[in-house]
Amino acid sequence: MTPSDAARTTTPRSPGFRAVTARRIRGILVAGVRGVVARTAGAFGYRLTKRQRRGGFGFADGAVPDGLTVFDSEISALTNLDPALLGALRQAAKAAAEDGVELFVNSGWRSPAYQEHLRRNAVARYGSEEEAARWVAAVETSAHVAGNAVDIGPPEAAAWLSEHGAEYGLCRIYRSEPWHYELRPEAVEHGCPPMYADPSEDPRMRR
Repeated sequence: MTPSDAARTTTPRSPGFRAVTARRIRGILVAGVRGVVARTAGAFGYRLTKRQRRGGFGFADGAVPDGLTVFDSEISALTNLDPALLGALRQAAKAAAEDGVELFVNSGWRSPAYQEHLRRNAVARYGSEEEAARWVAAVETSAHVAGNAVDIGPPEAAAWLSEHGAEYGLCRIYRSEPWHYELRPEAVEHGCPPMYADPSEDPRMRR
């Protein structure tokens, strides 16, 4: 039986109907995340190029290797995260694995120098401090520098976390960044708070 046949022959209360509906919802979530990522990926690069690494930035500054999982115990981007955030991520990653989804870390903790480098890149790309602030926080206000934020990929993993993250206190903060997650312990009982459109709307960025 094809998914279309199942949809025609099941009722709203039947397991088959729920399975088809769940697949459709997940497909919509993944497609939406992919769309945002495709529009913004590579804007200023969370990962550093080889040339930039030779210029002084590396793993000690928060750069990450390809394929970094939340279970790594040696890379500074993870080891310098808030322990509660890292613990929640690892719990979520175990649950995601049961659904056939692997969570990878594209960025976590960043050194002040690395963050300032990304901010300057954003200013050069977008033409002003104000526009750059929609994508990269200043060193003094960055949740990444404080070890309180992580960027998750690929899109399927970010979509899984968007759907299930609140169960572990992990919340998406900005509508413009489907990959960016922070710890909100109260979300376990009350759900995640409303998202900001982008970092420029976040009161923490205005200190």
